[in-house]
Amino acid sequence: MSGILTYVLHYEGEFNKNSLGAVSEAAKRAKDVGAEAHAVVVGEEISDDLAKSLGKYGATKVWRAKGPEGLAQPVVDVMSKLIADNDYDYAMFGGGLLGFEIGAGVAARLGGGVTMEVTQVKAQDGKLVAERPILQDSQVVDVGYKGKPGIIIGRLNAFEVSDEGSGDAEVADVDVELSPWSTKATMRTRGEQRGGDVNIEDADLLVGGGRGLGKAEGFKELAEPLADALGGAVAATRAVVDAGWYPYAAQIGQTGKTVAPKLYLALGISGAIQHKVGMQSAENIVAINKDQNAPIFEFADLGVVGDLHKIVPKLTEAIKAKKGG
Repeated sequence: MSGILTYVLHYEGEFNKNSLGAVSEAAKRAKDVGAEAHAVVVGEEISDDLAKSLGKYGATKVWRAKGPEGLAQPVVDVMSKLIADNDYDYAMFGGGLLGFEIGAGVAARLGGGVTMEVTQVKAQDGKLVAERPILQDSQVVDVGYKGKPGIIIGRLNAFEVSDEGSGDAEVADVDVELSPWSTKATMRTRGEQRGGDVNIEDADLLVGGGRGLGKAEGFKELAEPLADALGGAVAATRAVVDAGWYPYAAQIGQTGKTVAPKLYLALGISGAIQHKVGMQSAENIVAINKDQNAPIFEFADLGVVGDLHKIVPKLTEAIKAKKGG
């Protein structure tokens, strides 16, 4: 086996979290099949130290190429050449629009099989198998690859970032002639994908609000004060977003974002499967709901049955008091 190649998005000297998760996942699975995980970085100014630091996440080698940052087509050019020249068996990408675009482009360019929205990767008989939810995330299927390269594109935050690698990665510069159309687009400005002020995907503490809040004002009166007291951010279910109670940028679930905070506090959320798939990777899940039969209690670490309109204000005040105001 030749190994697994991953793309790492960076901006102003910092690596994207989902990209690092893909590197970590690739490193783990490469060990399972007796191969190595390599990474690709594309940009105008990428220091040796920055590139070498990917070794901390498990990459043994980093290919460094010149090109515009944050655009898909130049990366498709670079990765397609590297995969073809070095006979990589798999290419792996973290979640996000850019990962989807690059992965699909590489698959089309090289005729590889592609699996999107992957939540887990495993090794079977010396090959990689991708797990992907189907049927509104009610079932999970295993996807194998007959030919090369196999393209694996993860769901947002599906791959955990791990810094268990050893030492610096080897850095090798590669000169790739970009296609004429690859340099037609230019980056004008950079912002959060869906226009939100807070990126809930990176938050360690999240307060999620559902229909149980009763009205749109419930977010301002209950969820936001609690999130402020905890030092976290506010998230929402699809139902309340569709109702116009809260911005789409805060939506968690199958058609929203996938999060993995240290604490997810669910207020008035029933816990339908479409929402569960977006937040089940949280380290600790606490649910407050007046319906003792709500599905969320089946996977919550702590469940409180009661009126959140009475419980949440008291909880918020208790947290403020604990923090000294």
